[in-house]
Amino acid sequence: MHQAYLLLGSNLGDRDQIFNQAIESLATLGRVLTVSGRYETAAWGRTDQPGFLNQALLLQTTLEPSLLLDYILSIERQLGRERKERYGPRTIDIDILLYDDLIVQTEKLMIPHPELPNRRFALTALTEITPNYLHPEKNQTIQELLLNCSDPLPVHLLS
Repeated sequence: MHQAYLLLGSNLGDRDQIFNQAIESLATLGRVLTVSGRYETAAWGRTDQPGFLNQALLLQTTLEPSLLLDYILSIERQLGRERKERYGPRTIDIDILLYDDLIVQTEKLMIPHPELPNRRFALTALTEITPNYLHPEKNQTIQELLLNCSDPLPVHLLS
C-alpha cells in the first residue's frame, strides 16, 4: 500500500458538498485514513477571484502515481471542473502533494508538488495531519517548511 497526501481546493459552488463528494470518490481509490480541517484563504496566483477552501487528506492506495492522477482528473471532471485558465476559479482541484517518499518528474506529473513549499494554505492543512513528514527534496519536515514559508496570505481554520 502507498501513502498519498492530497489537497482539495475549491472556490466555486457549494464547496463543503463538493469536498464531501470528492472525499467519497477518493475513498473508492483506496482508504482515506485522515483528513485535516477545512481552511479558507485568499486566492493564490490570481487574486481577482473568490477565496478558496482547502483540505488535506491521506489516501492509502494500491494505485501507482500516474494512474492515481488519471483517476483524480476523472473525479474533478465528474464534479464539474473546467480547465479554462491557470490559477482560475474552479469547483474542485485535487493535487497530489506527496506520495510515499517518491520523487516523480514527468511532463504529466511532479511529486512532491513543486509549489508545496511556497503555499501556506497547503502546508497549514498538511501540517495538521503530518507535521513530521520529511519532504524528500527539501530535507525539512512539513512543519519546518511552514515555519519558513514566505507566502503572506493568511489561512483561517473553518472546521
